[in-house]
Amino acid sequence: MRRAEIITAGLMALLSIYLMYKSTELDIGYIKGEGPGGGFWPFWLAAGMLLSCVWIAINWVLKKSPPSQSDEKYLDSYGLRMLLLVGGGVTGFIALCHILGFYGAILVFLIYYIRFLGRHGWPATLAISITTPIVTFLFFDIAMRIVLPKGYLEPLFLPLYDFFF
Repeated sequence: MRRAEIITAGLMALLSIYLMYKSTELDIGYIKGEGPGGGFWPFWLAAGMLLSCVWIAINWVLKKSPPSQSDEKYLDSYGLRMLLLVGGGVTGFIALCHILGFYGAILVFLIYYIRFLGRHGWPATLAISITTPIVTFLFFDIAMRIVLPKGYLEPLFLPLYDFFF
């Protein structure tokens, strides 16, 4: 567990540095009269992630965190099973984005995650799974005008675009 903590922190730190570097291709500062530049949020979120990785490394050296004091296996059989179930679900979600679009894929993923992994009842599952894509659509496509992929479900969204625009 100790080795896994520092390896993960190191990999995440490298990812943070890469994301900060790529973010500087866009303006990371405040643009007068417009607001934050296109790279502002990615840069500063990655900087926060880098600081978190540094903090994890410091705690690792000082052996202050429970994982840094542990000699246990990184993944037991339950942890591996959960990693495969959740990772498989996320992989399925990404694959479905091309077919069902973002909104259809998130609906299917939430049903899988809430009902089958979380073992919650159908009323809660359907309430969250149906509401989330609707709210996400209204926020991104309508309010922010950031068009997310629709896949083969795109014809279903055309009347909504006619209504809102």
